[in-house]
Amino acid sequence: MTKTPSSLPIEIKISTVVAISTILHSADPATIDGALHQMTGGVADFFDDEFAVIDVAAIAHEWSATAAPAIDWPALVALLKKYRLNAVAVRGAAPGMEDAIRAHGLSLDDGSSGVRAPETTAAPVAAPVVETAAAPAPAPAEPIPAPAAAPLPVSAMIIDTPVRAGQRVYARGSDLIITAVVNNGAEIIADGSIHVYAPLNGRALAGASGNPEARIFALSMQPELVSIAGVYRTFDDGFPNDLTRQPAQIRLVGDRLDISSLAPASSRA
Repeated sequence: MTKTPSSLPIEIKISTVVAISTILHSADPATIDGALHQMTGGVADFFDDEFAVIDVAAIAHEWSATAAPAIDWPALVALLKKYRLNAVAVRGAAPGMEDAIRAHGLSLDDGSSGVRAPETTAAPVAAPVVETAAAPAPAPAEPIPAPAAAPLPVSAMIIDTPVRAGQRVYARGSDLIITAVVNNGAEIIADGSIHVYAPLNGRALAGASGNPEARIFALSMQPELVSIAGVYRTFDDGFPNDLTRQPAQIRLVGDRLDISSLAPASSRA
C-alpha cells in the first residue's frame, strides 16, 4: 500500500534559513570575546539564537598551503554560543582545515549556499512584424526604432497586517513593505530594503544577504534593534530623542549605521 505523506515517518523539504555571517579578523577567543561583549553591550538577547556562518576569509593572508592557523574550534563555537549564536558552517577555510572543521560538526560553505536573491533573466523581445501595402513606386522604408526593453519588475513582499511579538517575517530576495504596526518583540528581515508605513517597534534587519545599499524606512521609528548587511545597533538607552516616533531612515555609511529624519524641515523647526 502506498503511504501518504502524512503517514511517512519523515519528510524532506527545501527550507530557507537566515544565517548571520560572523567575519573573523582574529583567531584569538579572548579578542573575539571582548569584541562581542563591546558590540552587544552585555545585552543577553542581542542575538536571539540565530544560526551563524563563521567567515575566516579575512585572515586568509596568515595562511599557507602547508600551515593553516591553529583555530580552537570547540572554544570558538562555545564562545559564539555564549552570545546566543549557533555556529553551523565555516566559509573561506584554508586548504587542510576541512577535516578539522567537519570533525567539530561544522559544514563547509563555499559561499554558493544560503540566502541568495533569485536570478532573473529578461525575456527576449520579439522583433515587430510590419506589413506594408503594395505601391507602384515604393519610397525608401523609414527605419523603425527598436522597442525599448521593458524594465525588470522590482519584487517586494507586502504585509498589510500587524506583525506581533514573537513573529518573524522574511522577504527573501526582495524588499519588504509593511503597512501595519511592527510590535515590540517582532522581527522583520529582508534581503533588500525595509519600508514600514506605520510604527516600527521591533527588530528590523535589512540587506540580510549582504547588500550594503539596503535601507530601513519607517513613518514612526523606535526599533529595538536594527541591522544592515550584518552591522547591528541596539537602542537600550532609547532611540535618539530628536528622531523617536518620527519618520526616519537608517542606512549604512562605512562601518556605521546612520539615522536621519524624513520629516519636512518645517515640522522639525
